[in-house]
Amino acid sequence: VQLQASGGGYVQAGGSLRLSCTASGLTLASYTVAWFRQAPGKEREWISCIIRTSTTTNYADSVKARFTISRDRAENTVYLQMNSLKPEDTGVYYCAAAARGICLRDGSNYRYWGQGTLVTVSS
Repeated sequence: VQLQASGGGYVQAGGSLRLSCTASGLTLASYTVAWFRQAPGKEREWISCIIRTSTTTNYADSVKARFTISRDRAENTVYLQMNSLKPEDTGVYYCAAAARGICLRDGSNYRYWGQGTLVTVSS
């Protein structure tokens, strides 16, 4: 089982990026998937999740109305569309999957993790 996060890069403030979380050996549609990020020198923080039925999505206040999480079942991929990016969004972004039916903000609840993709937002 492997999760792979991709799509990070360097962008100016106000720009957009779309992150992808692709799974192999695991059907993401059966899992709640979350995105976390870790800024330099800071602890990892939860930023968004989508439950396995895709009927519920949650966002941290810091990204609400700017980020959108979605799922493509056919592609076995979860996306994080990030708009209006700010320098404080800079960090390594990780996707994680949990065999739960609810959004969980504690990373210890997630069994599978991607390797992380770096997002850098310049001012």
